[in-house]
Amino acid sequence: MKVQVEELSPIEKKLSIEVENARVAEELTRAYTALSKQVKLPGFRQGKVPRRILEQRYREQVEDEVIQRVMQNAWQEAAREHKVDAVAPPQVTNNSGLKADAPFSFEARVEVKPKVEAKDYQGLPLTRTDTAVEDKDVDARLEELRQNMARLEPVEGRDVAQAGDFATVDYEATVDGNAFAGSKADGVTVELAPGELVESNVAALEGAKVGDTKEIDYAFPADYRVEDVKGKTARFKFTVKGLKKKVVPELNDDFAKETNEAQSLEELRGKLRADLELGKRSKAQNEERTAIIKALIERNAFEVPKSMVERTIDNMLENRLRAMARMGMDPRRLNLDFARLREDLREEALQEVKGALLIEAIAQKENIQASPEDVEKKIEELAKEAKQDVSVVRKYFKGPEERQGLSLRLREEKTIEFLKGQAKYS
Repeated sequence: MKVQVEELSPIEKKLSIEVENARVAEELTRAYTALSKQVKLPGFRQGKVPRRILEQRYREQVEDEVIQRVMQNAWQEAAREHKVDAVAPPQVTNNSGLKADAPFSFEARVEVKPKVEAKDYQGLPLTRTDTAVEDKDVDARLEELRQNMARLEPVEGRDVAQAGDFATVDYEATVDGNAFAGSKADGVTVELAPGELVESNVAALEGAKVGDTKEIDYAFPADYRVEDVKGKTARFKFTVKGLKKKVVPELNDDFAKETNEAQSLEELRGKLRADLELGKRSKAQNEERTAIIKALIERNAFEVPKSMVERTIDNMLENRLRAMARMGMDPRRLNLDFARLREDLREEALQEVKGALLIEAIAQKENIQASPEDVEKKIEELAKEAKQDVSVVRKYFKGPEERQGLSLRLREEKTIEFLKGQAKYS
């Protein structure tokens, strides 16, 4: 096999490949032999159909299959032999077809991983972030927990709605006199508080009595997810069926036990402080990583393959859709404009790809690696953060691909720490 490699750009190569006729003939023989065992033709025993008969009936089909197989195998062999670091499948061009007693030739254009030579990466400008957690931060988190664990109880002694109440209502709505999707519901709970009706806030019901009906005009936001009503004004007719009030638990040891996180208020405070500290450290690390990548990209200009950017966009989009699903939203019902979403993510994805390549180049230059001991320690840390048994997390990273992924992630973390150690903080 003859291979000629041409560098079209730092991120694209063209391979001109010529496969010797004997190899193609061998593939053709193998294909016709396999076909003979499969087809049934009158007058011939299965597996004994002469090749010339098969060629008369199936030549085009067989040759197409052989061409594809020869090109795939030859491309993979050529890429290995010439160390072509492809980042996407090649675009193959074949204009010659199979010819008797002649080599088979084709061209393969492919995007390749750029050779990045990182420079000027010492003394990057960074801003030091305060990660200390104050008592007021813990108090705010405790209050948030109290509000989340509040329960609704029926209002006694009055039947007139007041600000802060929660009302059980039935409602009907129209836009231009017509009903729309979701325009009618019974037994819905709304809060008598300022805010958007679409977020179940209906302050205008203040003063209404149980059994009363009240009509309210509401302008839907211009970006509302339901196409038929966004930006339009609807007429809502509410019927108040009952009133409830929020009862917030007292801040004591019993409250701490109800959270299932601690046995005392003091212990709960300690756990919340630790969680807040972890969150602040994580946020600071993400901000420092972003600043490092931005500074590296400003100091190192290079091209990246489009396929790497597109693949990163795919991953980002998938992560966002999963996050929506975890919050109980069905992305299929949100009428998402995926083309626009991809464009919105493109610049972020480009920066991420460039950053990853630069960090990898620095790790190689500085001989930064993650040892098996580093990987094991990280697994223990992940188990602790997830509050899971380490054996469960270790099982997840048992496979070589998962373990390699964790090792690469650790190498990046160690490289970031190296760069932070060389940085100039303000």
